[in-house]
Amino acid sequence: MNSQEKYKGDKTAVCDTAVFAVDMRTNEKIAEVFGKLVSIDSPSLKEREMADHLKKLFGEIGIQLEEDHTQEITGSNAGNLFARLEGEAGSEPLLFGVHMDTVEPSRGKKAIFHQDGTVTSDGTTVLGADDLAGVTAIYEAVLYLMEYKIPHRTVEILITTGEELYCKGANAFDYSKVRAKEAYALDLSGKIGAAAYAAPTLISFSATVQGKAAHAGFYPEKGINSIQAAAKAIARLSQGRIDENTTANVGLFSGGTGTNIVSESCTIGGEIRSLNHEKAMKILNEYHQIFKEEAGRIGAALKWEEKLNIIAYETALGGKTAENYRRAVEKAGLTAEFEKTFGGSDNNVFAQHGIEGLVIATSMNQVHSCGEYCSIPEIRQVSEILVNLCAL
Repeated sequence: MNSQEKYKGDKTAVCDTAVFAVDMRTNEKIAEVFGKLVSIDSPSLKEREMADHLKKLFGEIGIQLEEDHTQEITGSNAGNLFARLEGEAGSEPLLFGVHMDTVEPSRGKKAIFHQDGTVTSDGTTVLGADDLAGVTAIYEAVLYLMEYKIPHRTVEILITTGEELYCKGANAFDYSKVRAKEAYALDLSGKIGAAAYAAPTLISFSATVQGKAAHAGFYPEKGINSIQAAAKAIARLSQGRIDENTTANVGLFSGGTGTNIVSESCTIGGEIRSLNHEKAMKILNEYHQIFKEEAGRIGAALKWEEKLNIIAYETALGGKTAENYRRAVEKAGLTAEFEKTFGGSDNNVFAQHGIEGLVIATSMNQVHSCGEYCSIPEIRQVSEILVNLCAL
């Protein structure tokens, strides 16, 4: 029996472990909030309407979301949203992080509600459970805390823009506003109760080999074939799963202007991910050196570009954040399961600012596809976990 069943109908009861039972609103009310969020177009860097709606939605329950002015940095038409719900004096604050943007195709999203509580799109767009399920769960949790005047820790909420574009909003945010040293990013697929405690460094790179054009039939010896150099470099690269903590991939290749012309220019692009930051940087340097060598062998020039998008972190499973999460999940009648992930999130950025965090499962499945789906009962479970994290 979970706490919700044990205290059904008693909105002020406290269990013997001092965690309040979550007698939350009906699934229909949760679905109403989620459905409205889904109906709002919020592709990355076009989050204006969503930001305005969220300020109004949270404002109606007394949570004032403050919008920052990071648009010039991120390129979005909206800023990040931040709020603080003050808790009991002396309590340690915690941060809940979500993002308001969705990947494409996302314009004209419609939530289709099924009898078993599952929600899908109409199949022509993503659903947007990534990350609107998380937004809904936070809203329901703070609403519950306020409605029933539950003693709680100070709760900070950060809703970012451009997360799907390597955490643009989170990277631009001013963390001097944040008091919390403990964070939970609601942005993970999987069984409710799961949490990612480690995520990778992710680096993107491009190499443009600049050779010399010439007619391939009459005087090929006067040309410098950029494709030849790029192909030889790629053949030398370690790719795929390098080891259990590292992957690398060349995913883009373009060049040449005609079959009868020695290719003057060729560009390739790829990425490196590793749970070990130093390993990722080592592979990056090796890649760069290989391209320089192959371009140099035939007298071509090389233009190299790289971008460190996010930096790896690992949260100690024996630490306070993981232990608090474990207890909160168990008090919701579920099992906490910890895993590593090869996906990045705003939590990578939180870690760089000294905030210890986890990325927690939030009822988002088959994300970044038109088959994305979530579950209203699961969103309710996530809200219960959040309440357990907050309640004193």
